[in-house]
Amino acid sequence: MSIGPAEAGAVFTPGELLKIALAGCTGMTSDFALSRRLGADVSVVVRVSSDSHPEDDRYTDLHEELVVDLSGLDDAARTRLLTVVRRAVEEHCTIANTLTHGAGVHLTVVEETP
Repeated sequence: MSIGPAEAGAVFTPGELLKIALAGCTGMTSDFALSRRLGADVSVVVRVSSDSHPEDDRYTDLHEELVVDLSGLDDAARTRLLTVVRRAVEEHCTIANTLTHGAGVHLTVVEETP
């Protein structure tokens, strides 16, 4: 996998990798509840977009969209499933929890010795 700035072309930016990690974590965390109620072959797409603050060089908000066909469920079953999915992600998605609670970042530069 190649990582670089957007202008480099066919590379992932660090920001894209962050969004991929969030989408992957949400997808994996919600998979059990969704597949249990909708079948093992349920199609799920997780999209992540962002708002940024260019002067501070950071994202201000990340927006997730979990796309799944719930048309086979009645209103009560749909409400229960959405509650279970939201609770699972809020309690068990490590990436979302890390971002939500603001993990500290501690950089140590270690000089390599020949």
